[in-house]
Amino acid sequence: MRSRTPAPAVSAPAGSAVPDGSGSVPAASAVPGSSFFRVAFVAAPLLVFAYGVIRILDGLDGSRGPGLAWTSGHLAFIAALALFVPIFWRMRRMAGGKALATASAVTGTAGALALLAQFAIDIAVGFMSADHAAMSPLFEQVKAVPGVSPMVYDGGPFLFYLGQLALVVQLAVLGRVKVWTPLLVLLDLSVPFVSKDLIPLGAVFLLVSFLPLAREAARPVRAARPAHALP
Repeated sequence: MRSRTPAPAVSAPAGSAVPDGSGSVPAASAVPGSSFFRVAFVAAPLLVFAYGVIRILDGLDGSRGPGLAWTSGHLAFIAALALFVPIFWRMRRMAGGKALATASAVTGTAGALALLAQFAIDIAVGFMSADHAAMSPLFEQVKAVPGVSPMVYDGGPFLFYLGQLALVVQLAVLGRVKVWTPLLVLLDLSVPFVSKDLIPLGAVFLLVSFLPLAREAARPVRAARPAHALP
């Protein structure tokens, strides 16, 4: 009688899905957390706070721009925008990465790009102007270009705030953040419409709301993926 030698067991490659015994592959995999997001969720509100404070200081002489304060304040906000884009996409993943979360991240990113264009124009106008009075005609020339005013100044920037709020609301519904977190974000987004001098206060609200997100974002996230039946 022939004896059969059992076939050697083949181990699955690291990071690959392993059958759970039911004939299917688990439909989720862990996405590692990152310390970058822990820093980004804190740094972004602080940069907005810096912009708000510098803006107030710039206006103490009765006018804002051009000059060092005008440029440095705008650069601080541009740096914040550069952090908000990956923040939005991390929040999308935290919210499950489905259609609504993706649409919210796309909306927020489009708004961030509009604000980036606006602040880049502000800096360029500042460099091209000898004094504050010389800035107004240049701004009028820019806004006269077809499409610039609605996309960069009037409508586009609102997408940034809409996408941000939508993502935080979704995280609150899923229980990833406290129910009061969207309220703080809404306060941050609202106070500049009362007075732009309240931007630093709004940034404080945003920082408080982002601190739990900073801790949550640094943890591994379960990312859904399609399950495939084994033959």
